[in-house]
Amino acid sequence: MHPGAPSLTRRHHQRLREIYRSAGWPCHDMLEVELLAAGLLERRFSADGFETLRVTDAGVRRLAEVFASNKAARTPHEALVERVAIALAQAGRIAWRGLALRVPLPRDLLGGEPEVGAPVVQLDAFESEAAALAPGHGWCTACPDVFSVRHTSVEAYLQPVVHEIKVSRADLLGDLKRPAKRAAYLAMAGACWYVLGQDAKGRPIAAPHEVPPACGVMQLEGERLVVAREAPRRAVAQLPFHVWMALARSGPAVRPDDDAQSLL
Repeated sequence: MHPGAPSLTRRHHQRLREIYRSAGWPCHDMLEVELLAAGLLERRFSADGFETLRVTDAGVRRLAEVFASNKAARTPHEALVERVAIALAQAGRIAWRGLALRVPLPRDLLGGEPEVGAPVVQLDAFESEAAALAPGHGWCTACPDVFSVRHTSVEAYLQPVVHEIKVSRADLLGDLKRPAKRAAYLAMAGACWYVLGQDAKGRPIAAPHEVPPACGVMQLEGERLVVAREAPRRAVAQLPFHVWMALARSGPAVRPDDDAQSLL
């Protein structure tokens, strides 16, 4: 890097990655100025006088260093969550990570007794907020690893799906002992999948029959995600307003390189 060059942030690295994947058309903003000053980009002019940008050898080395650092910092769970989110995006779905969604469940599943004077709540997670309220239920906050919908303008075709990621057998077995958590996932989506990672010897952490039949099973085999058992599906007519608000606040999980297409 050139002496006196500015310190680079995540945004610089993202722009450098975008330019590496694109045709190199410049944006003429300060990010590019700083990358040029750092010697990570260079300007090129065609015979017709058109300017393009090229990632230098130093820029390629910087991208490799950042990629290695990010890869080392991710836990196996985070890496598999990201892989599933990317696979869903490539399949034409919009995926979110880190959501917290309210779901009404029977109080016997929640393990608590109704509170005196506590309001009753709706039975179906995706019924209208104005729908009839069901007694004997309480709100449960569910945090699926990946929540996704189809990329469509027709609400009835959204097909919301939950993917729950497990990379530890102990974590999976503990999760399967919590029927409320699984019921919440099944209530908020038209299908629920368990995605199973591998143990230290490269074997799946569980067999498909160990996961309840209400959920589908995917397994990580080498570098591939393989469907071990299809998930039962049900129709979901619409998402309630509070779910739309949660999706809007979070923003979808976007593959970092995808924004490169905007520069073409």
